[in-house]
Amino acid sequence: MEISLVEQIDKNNIPNHVAIIMDGNGRWAKKNGKERTFGHKSSLGAVRSSIETCRKLGIQHLTLYAFSTENWNRPKLEVNVLMTLLSSAIKDEINELHKNGIRLNVIGDLSKLPRKAYNDLEKAMDKTKDNTSCVLTLALSYGSKEELLHAMKTIAKKYKDGEISDDDFNEELVHQNLYTHDLPMVDLMIRTSGETRISNFLLWQIAYAELYFTEVLWPDFNEEEFYKAVLNYQNRERRFGKISEQLKN
Repeated sequence: MEISLVEQIDKNNIPNHVAIIMDGNGRWAKKNGKERTFGHKSSLGAVRSSIETCRKLGIQHLTLYAFSTENWNRPKLEVNVLMTLLSSAIKDEINELHKNGIRLNVIGDLSKLPRKAYNDLEKAMDKTKDNTSCVLTLALSYGSKEELLHAMKTIAKKYKDGEISDDDFNEELVHQNLYTHDLPMVDLMIRTSGETRISNFLLWQIAYAELYFTEVLWPDFNEEEFYKAVLNYQNRERRFGKISEQLKN
């Protein structure tokens, strides 16, 4: 009898933080003879599936690259559709997220978001702030280079104002000034659609993450595909700079 993918997963070796670059909506729409915006609307199923899979496996943190700083350069119609879709998705899904104990978190330069989308996110985050089952982080108007620059400016100001000294400069100081200061480092990063680049996403946070690239387009990324990514992660040897023999001792 064939063993299912979920039965093959080692429940004692589950990644704590999974980050996903949700790529391929436009190509999925084109493949199905539709406009790009149809692909974005159809992607919500994959988002729901990923959240539910995290709950089933006990993954504590899921971060989704929803809208990058570079995405503002896309056609205005597409940007408007994405912002409208964001607001409607939050309203439609928030009660289910809350019921399942999901805490909503957002990272990025939120000052650029339309007021309605910003307000909807604020309400959703406030409603779910005490939930502990899983933290769902949406990266919106996010770019890792911008995040690091923001952190450097914040640290420089603190130094200038005498709040910190030379002895305070270390990796933890940088971490505490990132948008993700309250999140753990990423264990597994997934990118759909066959592209094999990071695209300015969580550059600091993926220092020792395992990277998984799949040809599957994001709207088709379902529970089984998520299991494949986790199994691939579990078959890696995470050495963190050490050699294999050191890990066995």
